[in-house]
Amino acid sequence: MSGRVQAMRLRSNLSNRDMAILTALRELRLLTGGQLRRLYFAEGDAVTQARKARAAVRRLLDVGIILRLGRRIGGLRAGSDGQVIALTRLGYAVVALATGETVRVRSIINRKPAFQDHLLAVNELYVRFQEAARTGAVEVLEFHAEPMAWRRFSGLGGQLVTLKPDAFVRLGVGEYEMSAFIEQDQDTESLPTIARKCEVYLAYYRTGQEEQRHGVFPLVWWLVPNSKRLNEIAGVIRRLSGEAHVLFRVALSGEAVTRLSMLPSGGGTA
Repeated sequence: MSGRVQAMRLRSNLSNRDMAILTALRELRLLTGGQLRRLYFAEGDAVTQARKARAAVRRLLDVGIILRLGRRIGGLRAGSDGQVIALTRLGYAVVALATGETVRVRSIINRKPAFQDHLLAVNELYVRFQEAARTGAVEVLEFHAEPMAWRRFSGLGGQLVTLKPDAFVRLGVGEYEMSAFIEQDQDTESLPTIARKCEVYLAYYRTGQEEQRHGVFPLVWWLVPNSKRLNEIAGVIRRLSGEAHVLFRVALSGEAVTRLSMLPSGGGTA
């Protein structure tokens, strides 16, 4: 049986929620069992949520469209919440069949744990925004992880430059919309590297390309793990040119949803 025929047969037996899970994995590349549960099985008590999430994961595993990576987040006591889940090649084919896209499989299985941890940290922000959206606090209008969040532009010498945010988010808060590029810092990069990344953002800002296409330049939010790192990156930003102070913000990762959904002083878009 060809892969396309197999994908077509599987697609016909998948629920809307199954497809939502697969589509999220195509966009985000990795989710923990706990993140998947919080996204798609939030109804009911904790026991019911966990049972339904385990059943869904087991069913998708059994038909070969997702896989569990050989590591857990949070130790053995994390149980199924700590499992790390990704799409298989067949899973990508099923999603491509539903969307009409070309099958493009990203290899993440052999990546280093640090890469996976960073990816999961970015995806945690997406999960938290979706949880906030359920309460009516925000509306998630767009969320794109890399490489969908990347921007390409011409440098001063005419060379092609790629700006690589970890994510792009556009939120609705009341009558306002706010956009942001996300840099999820894990306290692993040197401060000179942070400064160079900020300079790429400034170079892109000066092209005017983003405003021409989308009407506004998003704020650039550095999300950091602790107060020490926050102060270090804030110091890097202070040493940049004056216009940088308009573009960049720094926040603790745990406060990101609240900080990113705060209306700018005086209202308006940001």
